Amino acid sequence: QVQLVESGGGSVQAGGSLRLSCAASGDSYRNYYRSYCISWFRQSQGKERERVATIYSGSSNNGYVADSGKGRFALSQDNDKSTLNLSMSSLRPEDTGMYYCAAYLSGARGCSSSPAQYKYWGQGTQVTVSS
Repeated sequence: QVQLVESGGGSVQAGGSLRLSCAASGDSYRNYYRSYCISWFRQSQGKERERVATIYSGSSNNGYVADSGKGRFALSQDNDKSTLNLSMSSLRPEDTGMYYCAAYLSGARGCSSSPAQYKYWGQGTQVTVSS
């Protein structure tokens, strides 16, 4: 089992910044964290859940950020890989939504963009950006 707990959401004005954190725990993650894909998804009103950013926990690279966040969003992990952070700057009203952290144990280096592939989900944290 894997438990994911998000934090860091809030309300900001356009142009502001927020940092979301996802704390991962559980025996499976502790033992196999190098093989986990962890993503941030956004659920906006009236829209499908979309992937915002992904990291393959065992990788040394900086992960993937969707086009909507390129140049504004950045991923980082704590040294022990137990926390994934999403730093968001120059926020726009269209960034508003519920942000979920999700994870699954991947057999390959590539990580899926489909929410259906992700087995574990956090409870979500709300981000509201006003104009």
